[in-house]
Amino acid sequence: MTGTTRQKFMAWPLVLVAAVAAMPVQAYAGPGAGLSMIGSLVALIGALLAGIFGFVWFPVKRMLKKRKASQADAALPPTKPNETQR
Repeated sequence: MTGTTRQKFMAWPLVLVAAVAAMPVQAYAGPGAGLSMIGSLVALIGALLAGIFGFVWFPVKRMLKKRKASQADAALPPTKPNETQR
């Protein structure tokens, strides 16, 4: 083993001991961090809802437009062909 590999290999037990021995701390986040988190969460939820709305609404709108056009075509009375259309 080279020197750097041996050092990395020897550091793992120290990292594991430090991770296991770490004690939880009581930290104060502050109002700015809390508002930032709430704002980010609202933006994420809004983006998801906008995506779902767009994914559902535009095909429905296209279907309604086709249905309205077909009903308008069915409501027109049949026309007789005149001399120029023959």
